Amino acid sequence: MARHIESIEALKGLIGEHIGYSEYMTIDQERVNLFADATGDHQWIHIDVEKAKSGPFGGPIAHGYLTLSLGPVLLPQVFSVGGIAMGVNYGANKVRFMSPVPVGSRLRAGVKVMAVDDVAGGAQVTLETTFECEGAAKPSCIAEVIFRYYSA
Repeated sequence: MARHIESIEALKGLIGEHIGYSEYMTIDQERVNLFADATGDHQWIHIDVEKAKSGPFGGPIAHGYLTLSLGPVLLPQVFSVGGIAMGVNYGANKVRFMSPVPVGSRLRAGVKVMAVDDVAGGAQVTLETTFECEGAAKPSCIAEVIFRYYSA
């Protein structure tokens, strides 16, 4: 269940705090193939199941950018912010893909509030988002993602 944060001001009080995890999501081959079609990235390590079995990961893996793109699916499971009219994705400061996301694995996102800065009409929020596969020794991706929330 998502943590509800009453306002941008309340979010400022959470700087430095890990605010929770999403549910796990299974990364299936269909999702990987659809992402490959959407981006034109048809590298065999992602879409050729048989060839990938003899590759460095023992099977197909999700694209790194597919993992990152799941933020808008997973983050609302972690938290919501009240008193805003809208939020927009503003970009990222730093993104690292440290370990693969094997097809069939279960992925979740954890969120830490890094900064909340005032901007015209609202706030710019920087979140350290950690994507991790269930049972993996280290995260698959750590990204400092930035959102802008505009006041209602």
